[in-house]
Amino acid sequence: MYDYLIVGSGLYGATLAYLLKNKGFKVLVIEKRDHIGGNIYTKNINGINVHVYGAHIFHTSYEDVWNFVNQFSKFNNFINSPLAYYKGKYFNMPFNMNTFHQMWGVKTPQEAKEKIEEQVKKENIKEIKNLEDQALSLVGRDIYETLIKGYTEKQWGKSAKDLPSFIIKRIPLRFEYDNNYFNDKYQGIPIDGYTKIIERMLEGIEVVLNEDFLKNKEKYLRIAKFIIYSGPIDEYYNYCFGELEYRSLKFEIERINKQSYQNNAVVNYTEFDIPYTRIIEHKFFQIENKDVLNLPFTIISKEYPNSYKIGEERYYAVNDEKNNNLYNRYKEKAETEKNILFGGRLGNYKYFDMDDTIKQAFDDFNKLMNEKNGK
Repeated sequence: MYDYLIVGSGLYGATLAYLLKNKGFKVLVIEKRDHIGGNIYTKNINGINVHVYGAHIFHTSYEDVWNFVNQFSKFNNFINSPLAYYKGKYFNMPFNMNTFHQMWGVKTPQEAKEKIEEQVKKENIKEIKNLEDQALSLVGRDIYETLIKGYTEKQWGKSAKDLPSFIIKRIPLRFEYDNNYFNDKYQGIPIDGYTKIIERMLEGIEVVLNEDFLKNKEKYLRIAKFIIYSGPIDEYYNYCFGELEYRSLKFEIERINKQSYQNNAVVNYTEFDIPYTRIIEHKFFQIENKDVLNLPFTIISKEYPNSYKIGEERYYAVNDEKNNNLYNRYKEKAETEKNILFGGRLGNYKYFDMDDTIKQAFDDFNKLMNEKNGK
């Protein structure tokens, strides 16, 4: 008999498992994949920590979250400064004075603002009907067509004119020369890799891999007092209201026999005709390790967005009105359950950054403890 059965060994499940074990509860973690860590899983290949499911850069302004993860690994001071490649030219990301200078030759914030205002005014958009209208009304034609349109249409598999405007609620524009992608106070990559963090969280906790909870649901409901489920909520209920829509990703990992391929951790490819959205060169996440940076080979991964089909990995929830309404029906059903908690990005049908995932685990842990104490 277990006090808690946690379905999924990603960051959400592992954090809760660690917190519950430290309170003296007997915890079992089961994982459908053949490894722990969910999508933050890193695999060491010849000394390079490869982010198997895409780039994961830890960033947060929550001091409690930062202190928590630093218990399990030291972090380097990696700052995410991606590049965008479009028709033979490179542009700095996020959109800042370096980007504006590369695009128009402007040198001052005033010149950049005037250029953007001029282009926005030229579009003369009176009503925002879709993502394209929204982007053009915020940044104008040059930035939109060079750095947003192709990338976004590849990412979502639809024309920007058919995408809802809320996907781009705002576009951060920095009128300073600053290529730091995130604004958070704390940023970095775990020196040991993310898998080691999860291993250390789960130390002393029983973990079963290659186990599909839903195929043996009745068995697990009998052996555990409480279930924490971080899998897909629609699948848990056997798609009784219908299937929630996701976008998926495919990764091609390749060893290149030269010291560097692109000399940067992340390069976005914003042309629609290039089928992948970005290339990640993994050794550049290990900026503190000169031995890795000087290796005579490198490892890259190309990231291809595609439509999701049952049986593939779910990456991005399609949070349009139709799917959100469908999710709310599942959520209402889930709220009637007495001994199960749905969490994580799949249980909540919502994309979470890593720090928000941990924060949600903290909140859910406190809620569980309050309920046990009758508060």
